[in-house]
Amino acid sequence: LRKIIHDFQPHIVQTWMSRAAQKTPVWSERDKVQRYLVVARLGGYYKLKHFKSADYFTPITPDIGRYLTEHGVAAEKVRQINNFAETEHVRIPVRRADLDTPEEATVLLSLGRLHEAKAFDTLLKALSDIPDAYLWIAGEGPLREELETLTGALDLTERVRFLGWRDDRAALFQASDICVFPSRYEPFGTVFVQAWAQKKPLVTTASDGPRQYVRDGEDALLVPVDDVAALSSALKNVMENPALAERLVRNGYQRYINEFTKENTVQSYLSFFYEILEKEGLVSVVQPGDNFSVI
Repeated sequence: LRKIIHDFQPHIVQTWMSRAAQKTPVWSERDKVQRYLVVARLGGYYKLKHFKSADYFTPITPDIGRYLTEHGVAAEKVRQINNFAETEHVRIPVRRADLDTPEEATVLLSLGRLHEAKAFDTLLKALSDIPDAYLWIAGEGPLREELETLTGALDLTERVRFLGWRDDRAALFQASDICVFPSRYEPFGTVFVQAWAQKKPLVTTASDGPRQYVRDGEDALLVPVDDVAALSSALKNVMENPALAERLVRNGYQRYINEFTKENTVQSYLSFFYEILEKEGLVSVVQPGDNFSVI
């Protein structure tokens, strides 16, 4: 990293989570590089001992920003900037028949690592009370065998598809009816933004990320974490109420356009970079298009 910084001569070094921040050197005249600022991007509630090199912080949620200031980071050093989602082009459509799923079935799509934090066990239990729905789970992880065993024990094998790791997320969204995001723990949770971007009705839990953004009943249905009955009820509500589903899609997509596009996020970062460079006296005239570099 020291060599990369020396060769690149950046004005800003942007780090990603704790390990990168740990290994990023603090600027020193001895290194014979121009003065740069270290900006730490935080996607979780990490121990601040790992961020001694950081001059500024860009948490991805308001609550992570609160965590920083409560642990001694000056508020003027913190700028919350949302994650973004992109709407990928669907090159090869997903055919339900290829996933052994009836055309007329309601397809629930859930994406994520097969890990305890994602609460797929809760979703499988909720599915037991929704006999007309099929569930596609896209992701891989250490709990696959355990979740497959639970699927069999709940007599759901005929209606659950474990798709493994996929790189055709947009095509899966296009072929499904409802996005379900049942996480127990989610500092942000990009899946809820992806559902809005892909114009799918969303049912999610009140884990840390979604609860800070979702407006229950307007752009998604929000249920308590690990509440099987509430999750099942919310999914059936969307399935049985086309007007509700249409409203969630319409409002969710507008939230995406207003707050979570790549363009919005990139502009937020650039605006912050211009601001702190000017504040620190590192760029004399700070306007979009000025010559500064970020690594």
